[in-house]
Amino acid sequence: MTDTLASPELAATVARLREQVCALHAELVRYELVVWTAGNVSARVPGHDLMVIKPSGISYDDLTPENMVLCDLRGTPVEGDLTPSSDTAAHAHVYRAMPEVGGVVHTHSTYASAWAARAEPIPCVLTAMSDEFGGDIPIGPFSLIGDESIGRGVVETLTGSRSPAVIMQNHGVFTVGADARSAVKAAVMCEDVARTVHLARQLGDTVPIPQDQIDSLWDRYQNVYGQR
Repeated sequence: MTDTLASPELAATVARLREQVCALHAELVRYELVVWTAGNVSARVPGHDLMVIKPSGISYDDLTPENMVLCDLRGTPVEGDLTPSSDTAAHAHVYRAMPEVGGVVHTHSTYASAWAARAEPIPCVLTAMSDEFGGDIPIGPFSLIGDESIGRGVVETLTGSRSPAVIMQNHGVFTVGADARSAVKAAVMCEDVARTVHLARQLGDTVPIPQDQIDSLWDRYQNVYGQR
């Protein structure tokens, strides 16, 4: 055990997050949001400047809790020999800039990435979009992979937005959540509505939902829907 995990409580938390993050990568495969080794899930370690993220270039079939990489919030690994995801700097920037975020997901899911190729936001024309995203799913700026540029674009686009998803121009989807599971849910929902709205536009013009109705639907879903 490294000095970083000298606390038994911290070690237990990191072990739990390794299990969770590993399992959530299987959800990306199950919902067909990723191919080959693309995409990643990360989770913030609560109360510490640490996160757990997928290793770079490792097949989804070969992911285990033990090979999830523990990094600081500058993206530097703090234990182990594996290199973290190439998107680690972007995830780390989001965590530093958005303390309310506990999980980040990145995918190149097919339909949402088609909107990215057009640099076009997905218009809020479905009640499911009002519920989950509170409006349009916005487009973020084009940024090169490997440093904090993508993370800055994610933060700038989502600041002041109710959407937990942003479609980065010419790239793909980034989602955030209170925890990693919530961020995965947002990624699943983003691809679902990206596909439906695309299909709708093949039939003709889509019909926007009035803003007051979007607000009402979003409030109900966030504050009333489900078990309390």
